[in-house]
This record gives sequence, C-alpha cells and structure tokens, in this order.
Amino acid sequence: MVFSEAGNILLDAYLTVIGFFPPIAQKFISFFLIALLIVLYAIFIWKFYKSIAKKNLIGLDLSRYNKAKHPVLVKLVAAGLYFIEYILILPFLIFLWFAFFTVFLILLTENIKTETLLILSGTTIAAIRMIAYYSEDLSKDVAKLIPFTLMATSLLNPNFFSVERVLGHIQKIPLVFEDVLFYLIFIIILEIILRAFELIFSFFSVNPVKKRNDEE
Repeated sequence: MVFSEAGNILLDAYLTVIGFFPPIAQKFISFFLIALLIVLYAIFIWKFYKSIAKKNLIGLDLSRYNKAKHPVLVKLVAAGLYFIEYILILPFLIFLWFAFFTVFLILLTENIKTETLLILSGTTIAAIRMIAYYSEDLSKDVAKLIPFTLMATSLLNPNFFSVERVLGHIQKIPLVFEDVLFYLIFIIILEIILRAFELIFSFFSVNPVKKRNDEE
C-alpha cells in the first residue's frame, strides 16, 4: 500500500515537473533518468557479484572468540559459532542481495510477472551459490553474466525507456517481500546442504576443483 501510494505520488510529481519543459527537454530528462537507473544497477552488480560468488562471503572468523578450555566445550562452542556465522548471518546477506537484485529486475523488465522474476532471481542466486562451492572463478562469471544479460535483454524492449513505466512498477516491489520467509528458508536450507557436502568432501579429502584440474 505504501509503495503503491509512493509510486503514484512520484509519478504525479514527475509528470507535473516534466510538464514545464519543452518536448525535447522532456526526452532528455527521461533518457537521463533511465540511464541513471542502468548505472545504479551496473554499480550494484559490479560491487557485489564478487562477494555473492565467494564460498565464504564473510570473514568474521567468530572462532577467535572461542575461549573454552575443555575439549568437548571447545567443539560445542565452535559448532555454535559456525552455525551463527554460516547458517544465520551468511544466508541473511545472500537474501539481501537477492532482494535488491529482484527489485532492480522489477524496475528494469517489462511484461514479466513478479512471481516469475522472484523465481528467476531465486534460481540465479541458488546457481551462483552452488557453483561457488565448486569454483569461485566460475561463480563470479555467472554472477555478473546473468544480471548483465538480463539488462541487455531489457534494453531491447521499446518500452524500456519510459520513466512512467519504471515509476509504475514501484507498486510491485512489496510483492518481493510477501514470500520473504519462503526464500529466506530456501537460502538457509541450501547453505546447510552445501556446507554439509563441503564437510563430507573435506572428511574424505576430496577437492572437486583440484581433481578436475589434475585430470585436465
């Protein structure tokens, strides 16, 4: 409701302000604002694709706060700190990336249902995270290739260069957060599964990337 009203207010304000300018100036302003949106999207992807593509996004190293002396207690505290860092904090950061990515897609794309955009964004994040456990370099390529490809596809749409369209899509943003719990749980479960496989591979001293390089 708030976003819907905000979108209408911004749209009315934009139409009122731009109405004072001649047609040639209106086109210039419209193109400038769309270009600004593209710049913000590109900066967002460029700044964060490297972090989302890392197997370990955060370097908190909470283990240094483990002051326990008893061997059993040391393991319990270590497990608890590991859980906090990689099962709670890390998925939350991934979810923030997912939310911002989806919002940008809503503003950039046209004639695509919000539900479809959520699935597209969710599967993209899932693929990036899974690839990160195999090869961070490959994950980085995917993390920037897919978002930039989506942007390039949107630029080919004749209705893309319309500020009215962008402002009208602001009211769709709340739909991103309607299923917030589902996607947050999905990300948490995915990270738990990936971490579990990592521990299994570590236990058996299996390094998929190293093994692949050796074979090559």
